[in-house]
Amino acid sequence: MEPGLQRRVQRYGWDKASAYYETFWHRQLKPAQDLLLDMADLRPGENVLDVACGTGLVSFQALTKLGNDGRLVGTDISEKMIEKASSFAEHKKEYRVKFERMDAEDLKLKDGSFDVVLCALGLMYMPNPQKALEEMHRVLMPGGRAVIVVWGQRDHCGWSDIFEIVDQHVASEVCPMFFNLGNPNILELNFKAAGFSAIRVKRITTLLSYNDSREALGAAFEGGPVALAYNKFNEDVKKDVHAAYLSSIDQFRKGEGYEVPGEFVLAIGIR
Repeated sequence: MEPGLQRRVQRYGWDKASAYYETFWHRQLKPAQDLLLDMADLRPGENVLDVACGTGLVSFQALTKLGNDGRLVGTDISEKMIEKASSFAEHKKEYRVKFERMDAEDLKLKDGSFDVVLCALGLMYMPNPQKALEEMHRVLMPGGRAVIVVWGQRDHCGWSDIFEIVDQHVASEVCPMFFNLGNPNILELNFKAAGFSAIRVKRITTLLSYNDSREALGAAFEGGPVALAYNKFNEDVKKDVHAAYLSSIDQFRKGEGYEVPGEFVLAIGIR
């Protein structure tokens, strides 16, 4: 896909998803986000950049570790995500954080201005992940660290049929290489190509637990990566894709709910 088109798909798709993202994904992503922060080992007084920050799920957790003198900048390609994160910060009277709409492959930030860069489940959506990592490397001070988490291998993520199901009705063009970074060694190779050293990688399995079909469908279609395409569907098509998706995860059904397997890959590298 042409990079500019992919960026527009991401921008407006996550604008659509922003109203539902925390409702459907806060609990599901917590294991990966908690491990990301553990690996980052944030310290009081550090300056932190949270790339693809969304509504600030990781940002606000990170702030609790930075003390009164720490600062955090959150960036995202979605204007609506930034608006929500900024609103949350204002409500919390949290003035150590600033949220800005920004392309991860072209960070409008000074060289060597951060101690830590975080990116929780955003790198898979970027047209050129290596370029985004090079930008993260650039804005880190020497000795600074970047910690990234992406989804794992496609066949380890029980919800992965969602893309094919949607594409049968409209070209979603979410990200043609969505699961590539989750394949063995690929994330590490991208880190190396971007200039990082002392790279460590961890892979964890998890379960995405849904109480009922409404939760499973909301996460898949309203609060997730196919939201833009989904919003183009009429009600009949929505019923068809709902049925197809529930059929694809039926093997993971537990009573009225679902426990869908997932996998995350995390990496840390030093500038």
